[in-house]
Amino acid sequence: MELPAIIDLEASGFGRGSYPIEVGVALSDSSIHSQLIKPSANWTHWDESAEAIHGISRDYLNLHGQTPREVALFLNELLLGQTLFSDAWSFDSSWVGRLYDEAELIQRFKIDTLNRLLSEAEMSAWSDTKDQVVKDLGMDLHRAANDVKILQTTYIRVKGG
Repeated sequence: MELPAIIDLEASGFGRGSYPIEVGVALSDSSIHSQLIKPSANWTHWDESAEAIHGISRDYLNLHGQTPREVALFLNELLLGQTLFSDAWSFDSSWVGRLYDEAELIQRFKIDTLNRLLSEAEMSAWSDTKDQVVKDLGMDLHRAANDVKILQTTYIRVKGG
């Protein structure tokens, strides 16, 4: 079974003004890559409830994150010409767009909805299967590297792999 490349982002919040703070990708060879994103000076929105979910503080990002340009360049090199799939396409594609706007670069890969790869029966089984994968892997949710591993493993299981 060929695995789809998966992308997931964590963000400063969910509403208007939110921006990406972490990106994770699981490639078709199962390798996982993630980067923390240091907020630009003009990225001021911060939602404490989002921080409570992902556990990444703004101070931590300022110390350990890469600039939006560094992350965008890394992603373009890693993902050139590929299509990545997201379980939260509208959010993730918006945050990737914000990253590339800030970096003043052209995004060199595509993002599509993971649902496009699933039958109705597979979509119906997705949530319960994902819950079981989370238990089996014992990983915390809402960190980008963990989430892409969980999503890719869930995909394998719903496809009967």
